[in-house]
Amino acid sequence: MSPNRILPLVIAAALFMENMDATVIATSLPAIAADLGTNPVSLKLAFTTYLLSLTVFLPISGWMADKYGAKLIFRAAIAVFTLSSVGCGFAPNLGWLVGLRALQGLGGAMMVPVGRIILIRTIPKSELVNAMAWLTIPALVGPLLGPPIGGFITTYFHWRWIFWMNIPFGILGLVMATVFMPESREEHMPPLDFMGFLLSGFGLALTVFGCTVVGRGLISEWFVAAMILAGAVMIVLYVRHAKRVKNPILDVSLFKVDTLRISITGGLFYRIVAGAVPFLLPLMLQLGFHLSPFQSGLITCAAALGALTMKFGAAKTLRRFGYRQLLIVNGVVSCVFTAAMGLFTPTMPYAVMMGLLLFGGVSRSMQFTALNSIAYADVTTAQVSKANGLYTVAQQLSLALGVAAAATILDASQWWRGATELAAADFSAAFFVVAAGGLASIILFMKLPQDAGASLSGQRLES
Repeated sequence: MSPNRILPLVIAAALFMENMDATVIATSLPAIAADLGTNPVSLKLAFTTYLLSLTVFLPISGWMADKYGAKLIFRAAIAVFTLSSVGCGFAPNLGWLVGLRALQGLGGAMMVPVGRIILIRTIPKSELVNAMAWLTIPALVGPLLGPPIGGFITTYFHWRWIFWMNIPFGILGLVMATVFMPESREEHMPPLDFMGFLLSGFGLALTVFGCTVVGRGLISEWFVAAMILAGAVMIVLYVRHAKRVKNPILDVSLFKVDTLRISITGGLFYRIVAGAVPFLLPLMLQLGFHLSPFQSGLITCAAALGALTMKFGAAKTLRRFGYRQLLIVNGVVSCVFTAAMGLFTPTMPYAVMMGLLLFGGVSRSMQFTALNSIAYADVTTAQVSKANGLYTVAQQLSLALGVAAAATILDASQWWRGATELAAADFSAAFFVVAAGGLASIILFMKLPQDAGASLSGQRLES
């Protein structure tokens, strides 16, 4: 197998480990809390330190890769993530777990973004679509497989094995990266934009954290609103700062590149849908339909299977239809499948649910592959790390907004009914509203030229 095929698999394995780790813990929180002598609410707040750490260090990942070498930083990130996972498994109390989760976040912030930089710089543009398809799959499969795997491990083994199962993935990733990853480093690097790092990192962290916990009753809603507002103010201050300095940590001038800008802005609306689905679907099946976590996990696996099957047809589909047409038509189809989840009922046959989730998984995975690749269609090699920083930050923010939007709609629907507990009708409303909002992305995708991304897809236009 050529390095062009192995390299995406190495980075995909790292992404899968990160996504699984982030989601597998959700069903195990009560068991962990009982074992460490704390309550689940405190433990949930502690686990958000991973998200905070991840968001703070995301903007600096590109600069670190260019300064010290992308291969070195990628391997160091895997080592940090794996060793901190081992430490989490041995954590004797809540304090140790909080600190080690923060260290995991640092590793996660450097691992996948830097791997993507290496991929874009190494893989020929004609093969980038297939490579990006491999990176799309773990992002979709992880959140869906995580809960049932976490429940299985906690029930039949021990919660500490949730962290220890990262060890073989980490060792394999280190070996594969050492053997197959090329060196990638910039010779003359400007000094770090430290003020920009502080403004962007903490502004994004406050915004993403606030969006993630809104409506969950973990902390005061007024405090959540204050965090989001403070984060938004810091982001605005960063944008003003970035326009004045020569080498900003996140280069907002790259929004002048049409394909990158539309991929980010259109992707923002679409990823709100994608961020809401893994949050809403398991809750609807468990709280609305009264299924067990393991039962709901088995049903949601159908979407993961759909994401896997998409990989084999992504390049051919893009070559046939092109980016613009695919993003528009498939974007509508994907939102329709999301709305269809709002039609699920407790009496609906599981086979019908799984069939709809299967095709919905295919559609979402196809949309992600197109968005992830066209973002870099017109970016030069020298701009890759900064473009990747912008794209990764926008990706993280939009997924968090998806969770916030879903939680807010659930609360509004419950208030409208005058009820004290969530019901299936609340989840139906959330799926319908989120899907309708996702259609806003179509307006932006329509601004793409007919030949957008033709160098990636190999699309041939009739003259």
